[in-house]
Amino acid sequence: MPELERLSAEHADALLAFERDNREWFALSVPDRGAGYFAEFAARHAALLAEQATGRCHFHLLVDGEELLGRFNLVDVEAGEAELGYRVARRAAGRGVATEGVRRVAALARAAYGLRRLTASTTLDNAASLAVLRRTGFVPVGEVSLDGRPGLRHVLTLVAED
Repeated sequence: MPELERLSAEHADALLAFERDNREWFALSVPDRGAGYFAEFAARHAALLAEQATGRCHFHLLVDGEELLGRFNLVDVEAGEAELGYRVARRAAGRGVATEGVRRVAALARAAYGLRRLTASTTLDNAASLAVLRRTGFVPVGEVSLDGRPGLRHVLTLVAED
């Protein structure tokens, strides 16, 4: 079973390979990171780890053995809330990986980080992401524009387990 791991320095090579291998796939639904992202990856990775250390962000990877299946990030953590972002490798798409990753990071957000609410946005033409958000309990709350594309903002209220 894949493990949800908190981002660490040891993940740098695998994460860079994940982003490179899936660059074209990701660009179908989200803006491309650009060549600078890859050229300056080491510095960007170090910056993410430094930001994570402040508690304002929590970055996670879903790993199955040596294979990186996806990344699930909680950003802009403040007042018990955070924004969720995620991306899943093309080879893992359609297998429930995104749904499982979102469920796990939401549970972690509540239990480990004390968060009470998550928000997430996706474009209207990203049917897979819309389905993941709905399957994991997110509720649409309004329209947004994401890089000029129409989208929906969603909210998940995190409640204690019984």
